[in-house]
Amino acid sequence: MRKTLWLAMVSAALVPACGGNDLLAVDAVSSDGQAISAQAVSLLQVRGAQLGLDTNDSVRQRSRHVDEQGQEHVRFERLYRGLPVLGGDFIVHTGAREDESLTAMFASPIPVSQRPQLTPAEAEYAAHKSFAQKRSVQPNSKLMIYAMPTEPEPRLAYEVISTGVQADGTPSVLHTFIDADSGRHLDAYDEIETSAGSGRGIHNGTVALNTNQNGTSYELIEVAHGSSQTVNMAGSTSSSTLFAQASNDWGDGTAANAASAAVDAHYGASKTWDYYQNVHGRNGIAGDGKGSNSRVHYSTEYNNAYWTDSCFCMTYGDGDGTQLRPLVAIDVAGHEMSHGVTSRTAGLVYSGESGGLNEATSDIFGTAVEFYAANAADPGDYLIGEKIMIGGKGYLRSMSDPTSDGVSLDNYSKYKRNVDVHYSSGIANNFFYLLAEGGTNKTSGKSVTGIGRAKAEKIWYKALTAYMTSSTTFKAARTATLNATKDLYGTTGAEYAAVGVAWTAVGVN
Repeated sequence: MRKTLWLAMVSAALVPACGGNDLLAVDAVSSDGQAISAQAVSLLQVRGAQLGLDTNDSVRQRSRHVDEQGQEHVRFERLYRGLPVLGGDFIVHTGAREDESLTAMFASPIPVSQRPQLTPAEAEYAAHKSFAQKRSVQPNSKLMIYAMPTEPEPRLAYEVISTGVQADGTPSVLHTFIDADSGRHLDAYDEIETSAGSGRGIHNGTVALNTNQNGTSYELIEVAHGSSQTVNMAGSTSSSTLFAQASNDWGDGTAANAASAAVDAHYGASKTWDYYQNVHGRNGIAGDGKGSNSRVHYSTEYNNAYWTDSCFCMTYGDGDGTQLRPLVAIDVAGHEMSHGVTSRTAGLVYSGESGGLNEATSDIFGTAVEFYAANAADPGDYLIGEKIMIGGKGYLRSMSDPTSDGVSLDNYSKYKRNVDVHYSSGIANNFFYLLAEGGTNKTSGKSVTGIGRAKAEKIWYKALTAYMTSSTTFKAARTATLNATKDLYGTTGAEYAAVGVAWTAVGVN
């Protein structure tokens, strides 16, 4: 039986479960190289059975985060008889609070046979039948346990990874999950997630840039922000060169000058880094002080931008000049880099409800970066991509009225399985707008009194980094944000009440 767990545990003397005879196996290495949290492991040994963990399971620490309130949040990955469990990740909360607790979307035993009826080749063939376009399937697909909310019970499955190109020219690395017994298509998601010198950018005007002097040349390397680089793909889809020139004055504000788009991308990456560091205390996108690169002038007339986790980089197209301008606006930069933050924290899977929350997170923080930058050429607003649009409605998405684009949702009552994550993101986008600014949800007619954008940003960031997991649903996001608000502002003030009212307004109860 699937269930969502938010289990509060009073701190007490931690003693081995079952007299110490059946301790949970914990991998000695953390996925991110951090020291293993002894306190979290001890709590897990005592209470692991309440997550459905037994002697068939083992866990590996994925990351450890201590927030501004001094509370420790340790993320763990679950393995069942050595097989990774998609959706089985969970968080152990220890430290400054009076209670200790666990957060998990999936909290049940896994009664699954490890004997698949299909071979890897048969699973790859089943996956291939679901592809809309020609793709190359990577060989030797691996068994895993699929425990996402789209299925009522865990399933033994094959993860089939294939590469190709999406309809608009965006590269694609598709993860397809095939039932290892029936060959049924369970789900799929794409890991490609879309949407001090000086320079004159296309969208941001004249701005200050951090660069690197290399002999008599200057390079677009962000020496103050993890040595992030901005590179020129010059119409290629694979090769690139670092922007370098004799002068430290970059671009002329026109799209004809290749460095103008680079100015915007370089500036956007810097402002996004500064936002996360100065507002949330996060040292870089991954929290490790390392930079992420920006690639501009991808392909030809490419109408998109995307984040790639494997190269830890953003890629920007120039647009076709008819529908879109170069996609290097600051909210686009903040959006793409925030996909990297999500991948290093909650890891929201890019499909279903968690995919909608993933996209909303990038819209929320892309908007927050735009307000933070306070650039007169592109002042903050609750529109996504308004600087890159040519004609039409003048923006990609609206957080204040998601339905204004004709496809996005503003209320969970309209949600259906398999709706595009860019459209379902409107539910959480409108929640955030109502929480920050106040207003009325168009579908429900319910009104909210806002608490201010600064508090709303803090709440969403803490919910993302402390309480959301890979399979978080909209309902679970409500719980996550309420828990974050409790930590930050308590339960008796206007903030806690407003979070509940805002979720109710968008149909999430």
